[in-house]
Amino acid sequence: MRLPRGRGARFDDRVTGKLETFAPHAKIVHVDIDPTSISKNVRVDIPVVGDAKDILARMLEYIETVDRTPWLRKIADWKSKYPLAYEKNSGRIKPQEVVERIGELTDHDAIVATGVGQHQMWAAQFYGWRKPRQIITSGGLGTMGFGVPSAIGAQFGRPEATVIDIDGDGSFSMTMGEVVTAVQHDLPVKFVVMDNEYLGMVRQWQEMFFDRRYSATPHPCPDLVKVAEGFGARGMRVTEPGELSDALNEMLKHPGPVVLVAAVDPEENVFPMVPAGKSLHEMELGRLA
Repeated sequence: MRLPRGRGARFDDRVTGKLETFAPHAKIVHVDIDPTSISKNVRVDIPVVGDAKDILARMLEYIETVDRTPWLRKIADWKSKYPLAYEKNSGRIKPQEVVERIGELTDHDAIVATGVGQHQMWAAQFYGWRKPRQIITSGGLGTMGFGVPSAIGAQFGRPEATVIDIDGDGSFSMTMGEVVTAVQHDLPVKFVVMDNEYLGMVRQWQEMFFDRRYSATPHPCPDLVKVAEGFGARGMRVTEPGELSDALNEMLKHPGPVVLVAAVDPEENVFPMVPAGKSLHEMELGRLA
């Protein structure tokens, strides 16, 4: 059996922030299977063309063990000063709370797929990951609609596992027709759709940097409960924070596919974030500050 190839991260302005101030004192080793990507954005010191998995394995013999205690202490200090936080008890369901509750109710052991957008970031931040390969996401590829088919594929591959698609109303709408595949094959996939009535990530940028001049971001959805039922799945909707845990428990106990729509705070934002043209040390912290 051939092992999967190594995966990495894109090396562009979404990762680096302002190029002129990115890691000014670092020596950069860039490993990429595509030679045209080497130094395309950031001038690197040591270019290495090849499969990341093979290259990293060969690099191990050259790596010296060093004491990381000061660095780990620094990270712990940052976590103490800037913990992940959000406003609770606002009277609205918070998307971060949805993810936290899913983590608690699944003992942080589910396989989670996501679409692309704010919900993708909240899933990464608040689920409480315990082991490798629990999250299936398109990462930097930014593939809206990825969550639904990925969750279905994961359930085919791991029929004994709890598989949950944590999705946004925009991403879910792009591929929700595939719910019928879960119904056809009697797959117990759970689709949790955080409905904020916007294309949330773009709306956040328009709020923060364009004075709330919202353009093409309000996203009125069809009644997703009726859509789910039309496909033959269980459809549920929760609108009150006090009903969230019971609704999620009911969803998890149902033996077949479920679409649970959570009406979340429409203008909740993701933090931290780096504004376009800014350096990494100029990130917006929002309520983390």
